[in-house]
Amino acid sequence: MDISTLLGLVVGLAMVFGAIFLGGSFMDFVNVPSIMIVVGGTLAAISVAFPFEEVIQAFYAGVKIFASRKVRPREVVDIMVKVAEISRREGLLALENIQTENAVLKKSCQLIADNADPALIRDTLRIEIGAMKRRHKIGQDVFKGLAAYAPSFGMIGTLIGLVQMLTRLDDPSSLGPAMAVALTTTFYGIILSTLIFLPIAGKLYARTQQEILHLEIIFEGAKSILENNNPRLVYEKLSSFIAPKERKYER
Repeated sequence: MDISTLLGLVVGLAMVFGAIFLGGSFMDFVNVPSIMIVVGGTLAAISVAFPFEEVIQAFYAGVKIFASRKVRPREVVDIMVKVAEISRREGLLALENIQTENAVLKKSCQLIADNADPALIRDTLRIEIGAMKRRHKIGQDVFKGLAAYAPSFGMIGTLIGLVQMLTRLDDPSSLGPAMAVALTTTFYGIILSTLIFLPIAGKLYARTQQEILHLEIIFEGAKSILENNNPRLVYEKLSSFIAPKERKYER
């Protein structure tokens, strides 16, 4: 589980709700019409802007950032060094039998076992990186769209509340509920945008950059194994991808 993502969201919501409780009643900020306008309108707008399958895919990716653990570059380097050790000890063909859930790593091991040209491996990884960027960009664009639409529908709710208030000036008892709709919709829209949608879009972008780095490590590792499958030399080359303080070859 990604603790930083969950902790950031929990702390942010706790600060907002804590300020609400300290200043008055929480129920003062609960307004069903406002929720309908902001949440319903935002979801409707994003469904118009993107195919339904892409919206579902984006929400699935957004949930995964909480469940998946961040893989450090050092771990990917260690995996490639282990691949080099296997190839040195058992030969390149032994890499065909490596079992891994990482499809790119599995493909790279297959290419190494086939003694493929490094240019072929580079082209294959470039295609993988391009396809991954396109897939991930969908999720980022969806959440950026949600972040843009939510405050806009908050303003729409504000205008609705103001119109209702102005048309009922002769009834003082109706001014309070109308003003509540006017203000809480803007509040909901800004909270959803700045605390949920934009941070998730940013996290998805960060994960994309992280996975690109992992693919580059796999590519350089595969090329190094084909050129010289000495695990020590493979590690020395791949150690450039990790921080100096983490560079320690333990074999």
